[in-house]
Amino acid sequence: MALLAAPPRGVTPDSVAGTIPTQFPELNVLLAELVSRASAILGDSFVGAYLQGSFAIGDADVHSDCDFLIPVAGPIAAAQEAALRELHDEIPTRKGHWAHHLEGSYPDQDELRSLAGLGRQWLYIDHGWRDMQWSTHCNSEVVRWSLRECGVVLAGPDPTTIVDEVSAHVLQERMSQDAENFLPSLLTWISFDIAWAQRYAVTTLCRILYTLETGTVTSKQAALLWAKEHLDPQWSDLFEQVLGDRVLGWVPDEAPRPGSVGRTLAFADYATSTARQWQR
Repeated sequence: MALLAAPPRGVTPDSVAGTIPTQFPELNVLLAELVSRASAILGDSFVGAYLQGSFAIGDADVHSDCDFLIPVAGPIAAAQEAALRELHDEIPTRKGHWAHHLEGSYPDQDELRSLAGLGRQWLYIDHGWRDMQWSTHCNSEVVRWSLRECGVVLAGPDPTTIVDEVSAHVLQERMSQDAENFLPSLLTWISFDIAWAQRYAVTTLCRILYTLETGTVTSKQAALLWAKEHLDPQWSDLFEQVLGDRVLGWVPDEAPRPGSVGRTLAFADYATSTARQWQR
């Protein structure tokens, strides 16, 4: 399908790649193409392009997803949606690592700006998928905080001009709810028979407790290191195991280490109890 318009002035693969947004040359080239082609498809509706998540907050590595946001002025037209779907359908068919690890949304800029837009669905691509969805996945308090406070600009204005401040109290209220719902929700789409799920559960619970304590968001590694220093020492071995096993990445048939699931379930009870104390 032909692109709908030329890219906004200054948005080209060379100009985006020149920002060196990540430590991975292959990913930088891919991001440059993504931004240039998305801006051409969206034309005057293109607001900007940003990284949030691990590549913004810190500690991104080869096992991270590359989380992007490309805000759009007004509703996405049918022809624009079709062209974006075609683009994201093709990218994962390529060779190379990062073509399978882009994840992000095309939020309406007015819905992105404030928390009043929570609950609205945005056009979204999950990492490794070829089919885009309309989803609330990226429409959260944490994503807004990550974008405003740490977002990496690939193209467009400073993130502080397009998204309002998210207060510490708002983040803490969200984490108090997530602490209750996280494990039941996790187990609806993955099993602890997979080692990655065990590591992900521990890491996410540590990030929840970190935000409850500090009112800010941090990386996976930083949250585990913080937990090792500040939480009950009985869990130190669990945090060390998860930190050490990060290099294993996603292996669908890898079984968890003996005893690690039981320790993780016990830690989840501890984390939930700790979160309830914050609510008081």
